[in-house]
Parts: sequence; structure tokens; C-alpha cells
Amino acid sequence: MIYLTTLHDGLVEWLSNGLLDASWWQILLTALVFTHITIAAVTIYLHRSQAHRSLDLHPVVSHFFRFWLWLTTGMVTKEWVAIHRKHHAKCETVDDPHSPVTRGIKTVLLTGSELYRAEAKVGETLSKYGHGTPDDWIERHLYSRFSWQGVALMLIVNMALFGAIGATVWAVQMAWIPINAAGIINGLGHYWGYRNFEAADASTNISPWGIVIGGEELHNNHHTYPTSAKFSVKRYEFDIGWVYIRALESIGLARVRKTPPRLALGAVRPVADSQTLEAVIANRYEVMAKYAVEMRRAVRGELARLKEQGAQNSAHWRDLVLAKAWLHRDEDKIPSGVKTRLADALSESPKLAQLVAMREELRALWTRTNVSAEQLVVDLQAWCRRAEGSGIAALHDFSLKLRAARI
Repeated sequence: MIYLTTLHDGLVEWLSNGLLDASWWQILLTALVFTHITIAAVTIYLHRSQAHRSLDLHPVVSHFFRFWLWLTTGMVTKEWVAIHRKHHAKCETVDDPHSPVTRGIKTVLLTGSELYRAEAKVGETLSKYGHGTPDDWIERHLYSRFSWQGVALMLIVNMALFGAIGATVWAVQMAWIPINAAGIINGLGHYWGYRNFEAADASTNISPWGIVIGGEELHNNHHTYPTSAKFSVKRYEFDIGWVYIRALESIGLARVRKTPPRLALGAVRPVADSQTLEAVIANRYEVMAKYAVEMRRAVRGELARLKEQGAQNSAHWRDLVLAKAWLHRDEDKIPSGVKTRLADALSESPKLAQLVAMREELRALWTRTNVSAEQLVVDLQAWCRRAEGSGIAALHDFSLKLRAARI
């Protein structure tokens, strides 16, 4: 009887406190650390290293991430990589596994994990996009074969460490990736936020500070430069995943293959040449981002002029306010309802109209595929002459920067 009482008391104490007898804040801190390691494993190992080959990881680091993801998500490397590569290859089309553009934001936010599981069963997706992923003995006989057993083991570990509340810690871990990756990144990352670059898809940066989701918040940057190991581009942006990568690299556990290109400026050439064209095309997203800055500045100048005239309540003022947000966007990204008002704004402002027209001419340097490189050089030279002779300071200065561009 004494033995049973002792056993009962011990069981009650274990269920209440676990092996660690941790306080509530220690349990909360542990849950946050566990989920953050999972996010780091997804962004560094699955996303940047495996899916895009933007960095090489030491085998010890790679295997730790594989093991941790088996415990905390049950995800199979080949499935995740294949689905993500298909997302990039078919982005915003009906074949995209999780695009809010074609499937609706509500569907991706609320059922993103179900979309993932459905695509993981498509053999063609795995065979076409899943190449180069781990295929060793432990992958075939444990991680891929017994995917759910890993998360079950994690439940046992959590309850052993923290008692009954360990089940809550486990539930948070299990929900973390479906909510943040399958929902927020795949959903909001193509629906809401700001854009540094006019990538061909609808990708957005959810936040300039990539901490909670390991840097994945900078989704527009990633879709612009998908093979870059570094997601932050602007000086005010922060990518904590990149911090971890640099730390691993400093101790020989990682090797970065590629980072975002940067437009280098040298002496201004007398005339744009083939090297200028190469530099402009190679850095076209940055070139257009800089051009967008000039366009927004021009709109602010027009608004200031109208304000001096006391015309803040005019229709032209309202159209210009709208133009500030949309004028620099590619035409196919502008809602049809906005285009009419932008046309009205341009009809009242010849300067803005010329900026828009010359933006499209500049963009044609890399969108026209049926023109020879020699002809494109001639077109770039003509563009620079018109810009510098336009009488518009922004165009003149921008042309000089283009003629100074270097690879």
C-alpha cells in the first residue's frame, strides 16, 4: 500500500513538474527556443541550402537539421524541396501548389498545410523537382519511412521534461510551421506587404525585420534573388537567418555560394557600351528600384507644387497621391480600376508621363527576347541621349549612373 501511494505521489509530481521541475517562464522560453530552432532549420537547411543551393552546410549541421525537423515537423526533405521548387517554377499560376493569387488568400492561410500534403502525394512533382535531396540509408529507412514517429517521440520528450504541460509545448511546436510557413509565408508573402523589386510574381516583404520567421519575412527579396543565401537587401532590413549562416561560415560549418548582386558604379563612360548593357541587365531589378525612387520623388514634387497653389482638394491631387503608390509598378501589376486614374494624372503632368514612357523603354532592354545584343546596345545609347537631353534632372542623373554601371 505504501509502495502504491509512493508511486501515485511520484506520478502526480511528474505530471505536474516533469523531470526538470521548470517554472512557467522557463517552459515558455524553452518552447520559443524549440520553435525558433525549427524555423532556422527550415530557412537555412530546407530552403536556402536544399531547395536553392545557395549555400553548402557541413554534414554535421545538415544532419542535425534533418533530425530536428523529423522530431518537430515530420516533414520529408525531398517533399518540401520539390513543392517549393515547383512553387517558384509555376509561381502564381494554376499549377502553383500554394498561390493566394489563384487559390485565394483565405484558402492558403487556413489550409496551407493541407495544400502541402496534397502536393506531396503527386509523384510527378517529387520526381521532377525533388532531385539532389538526401537519399542515404537513414533517410530511406527512418526519416521518410517513419515520419510521424519523430513527432511522437518529441511529444514523449516534452512530457518527460515538463510533465503534462509538455503536451502544450508539443502542440505549439506542431502548429508553428503550418501557421508560419504554410500560412503566413505562402499566403501573406504573396498578398500583403511592401515590394523592393518588381519581381514577375506577386511576392511581398511582410516585414523588414526577419526575426520571427527566420528571415522568410523578406519574401519579395527572395523571389527576386532566389539563389541568394542572404534575404536582406536594404540597409534597414534584417535577416536573422543570414546572421546564423555567417556564424556557421565563420567556424567552417557553412559555405555561401551566392548573395544578391550589387550594382557597381565606376567612372562615367563617354557612351553606353556592351559592358554597360551587361551590367544593367544583370542588375535590372536594382536598376528599376532606383528608377522607382526617382519617380516617387517626381510625384512628391508635383504634390508640393499643387500644395503651393492650394489645390490639395483637386482631383489631380488625389490622382497623384494614388500615382505615388502605383506609377512605378509594371503595368500588369496595376489594378484595372487604378489605371484610368493614373492616365488622368499623367495627362496633367508631361514630366511624369515622360518618366513612365522612358521606364517602359528601359525595361524593354531585357524583356525583348527577339533583339540582338548589338541592337540593344544601340537602344541603350539612344535612351541615354534622350534622358540627358530631356531637361528632366532625374532622367539626366539616372542616365549618368547607367553609363557608370559596372559588373
